[in-house]
Amino acid sequence: MSKPYSELRNKMTAGQRQRVKAKVETLKKEMALQELRQALDMTQTELANKVHVNQAAVSKFENQSDIYLSTLRRILSGMGGELRITAHFPEGDVQINQFHDAQLELA
Repeated sequence: MSKPYSELRNKMTAGQRQRVKAKVETLKKEMALQELRQALDMTQTELANKVHVNQAAVSKFENQSDIYLSTLRRILSGMGGELRITAHFPEGDVQINQFHDAQLELA
């Protein structure tokens, strides 16, 4: 029989609760497109209507590992977000700006 999470949380030490909280924050920053759409409480059909494609196309995008930047930008824009590309180096991060010229407007 399963237990409510609140019961399990109450049995955790302060350190354990802090580690769980940190893991949750990390997971919230790393999501696949499908998880992001679901976290925003948006259906594939709703997103499809915003980016002017059919629901099957949204499903296909969510299951691809290789996608055009322009397509990703449209999908994220449809979710209310913005695509930013950052290169990580030991010396620091660099935001790549050559892709900013192609502004997308969704009707």
